[in-house]
Amino acid sequence: MVDRRVAITGANGQLGRQLVDAFRKRGDEVRPLTRPAFDLRRPRHEELLTWRPDVVINSAAWTDVDGCARDPALAMALNGDAAGEVARVGATAGALVVQISTNEVFDGLSDRPYTEHDEPNPINAYGASKLRGEELTIAATDRSLVVRTAWLFGPGGTNFVTKIIAAAERALSEARPLSVVDDEWGNPTWAPDLASAIVEAVDRGRTGVIHLAGMPPATRFAWAEVCLDAVPLKIQMLGVPGSSFRRASRVPPRATLSPTIGLGFDWQNQTRTYVADLRSAIPAENASTSL
Repeated sequence: MVDRRVAITGANGQLGRQLVDAFRKRGDEVRPLTRPAFDLRRPRHEELLTWRPDVVINSAAWTDVDGCARDPALAMALNGDAAGEVARVGATAGALVVQISTNEVFDGLSDRPYTEHDEPNPINAYGASKLRGEELTIAATDRSLVVRTAWLFGPGGTNFVTKIIAAAERALSEARPLSVVDDEWGNPTWAPDLASAIVEAVDRGRTGVIHLAGMPPATRFAWAEVCLDAVPLKIQMLGVPGSSFRRASRVPPRATLSPTIGLGFDWQNQTRTYVADLRSAIPAENASTSL
């Protein structure tokens, strides 16, 4: 007998796929909601209302931070208003509503990791839109859980790990050093670990706002070192300020999270394992030159 019905938006995303797997392994009946049938630009909620899930998890979002800066109205519509509508429909169906949010609701000016009790103060359009999504979710129902996380990486997605390895390979081919930002801090977070923790939080009946993220906090530079050591790629790395790169969006310099549950996830070992898995998927004749 199925224990619960769980609807997951953004089910084809990096986290969404892991959530589908994690809840199914628990024995729940899972309804993945993906584009084009479910699209934040043109949401259709009939399926949620007729299926009447016990849990609705909104992991769908526009996560292009620079894109959000260029079109803040669209960012607010997708990450804010659409998230609120998912929550309202979920509440009407009698479900617990889980909204996935971000460390970028904070300005990154604190000298310590942010707890769930700290006041948000986003400095970019992406963070502002995600904060609006949080607020509308909480306003829609007392049975809501906001999960803030940061710097997600996992199987099947394009993320910092895959991007930094590709950038290092280009730099090697061009016989130049690799420049990596060394003044931006965050929490690298392994998507399967996050999905498992969300299942546990739902099982415990958690509501309110919680932080789930990898530990310890790290700079982009430190994360890149772990990635390239695991390949291994021997390349000179240059630490540079974030201002060295022209971007449409402002970036919070130190928006690190203090995990609410447990001690956080070990991102360093998960990064090494992930890189090894990426390498094992490459034909042997190409393994020495590409990932």
